[in-house]
Amino acid sequence: MRYSLCLSYDGSAFCGWQIQPNAPSVQASLEATLSRLLGRPVAVTGAGRTDTAVNAVNYIAHFDTDSPLPFGQSDLCYKLNAMLPRSVVVHSVTPAAEDFHARFSARRREYTYFIHRQKDPFVAPWSWQCGYPELDFEAMNRACSHLLGTHDFSCFEKTGGDNKTSVCTVMDAFWKPYVPSHLQVMGGEGEYWYFRIAADRFLRNMVRATVGSLIEVGRGKHAPEWIAELIAHGTRGDAGESVPGHALFLNQVLY
Repeated sequence: MRYSLCLSYDGSAFCGWQIQPNAPSVQASLEATLSRLLGRPVAVTGAGRTDTAVNAVNYIAHFDTDSPLPFGQSDLCYKLNAMLPRSVVVHSVTPAAEDFHARFSARRREYTYFIHRQKDPFVAPWSWQCGYPELDFEAMNRACSHLLGTHDFSCFEKTGGDNKTSVCTVMDAFWKPYVPSHLQVMGGEGEYWYFRIAADRFLRNMVRATVGSLIEVGRGKHAPEWIAELIAHGTRGDAGESVPGHALFLNQVLY
């Protein structure tokens, strides 16, 4: 029988979702805990790779078992949370259709990247302090319009991937200001922004390279149309630098 897991994790202690030799991963931690609870080896398949230090909210995974669970789904969820690291929480364990696949059944994935413009220790673990003197967010949002649609995004792709194609369909992309919760409760001011992008699939390092390139536009180093030129003719070396991973969240997967 196939089961679906919904979980969230702080990626700061992990090399990413996927199992890697001699490095801690979310997948390895979850598989080891499930195998211990069910008394047999359990393989877990996730919705997709996340890079080192990248976080996830409501991430979807699945696992198969040939025999009934030794306890109820809510009890399994409780036991998983008692045994997993504090940086990982399982929200639910539910039966899934036999043809459900956490990765290949997904039709839309959404990422959010957080930046703050001044020193703030209360958001620093999950937001990037972008201290450039000026950023033109209006120009950055105009640049976002060139990301929409179906394109070859190899200019934002980390080399060495094993994917068969670099074509993705981006459905949404924008920058928006927000007020963090500690300022909402206690008052204060500052400049905080997030970038959100949704697509049918993402390439390795694609979101972080895209953010870095949009920052170049915001600094006035390139016009918004530069993004369209990159996608049409550019290479990874032509695009902007990748921004740090700790401020990136995979925040939604739709099926």
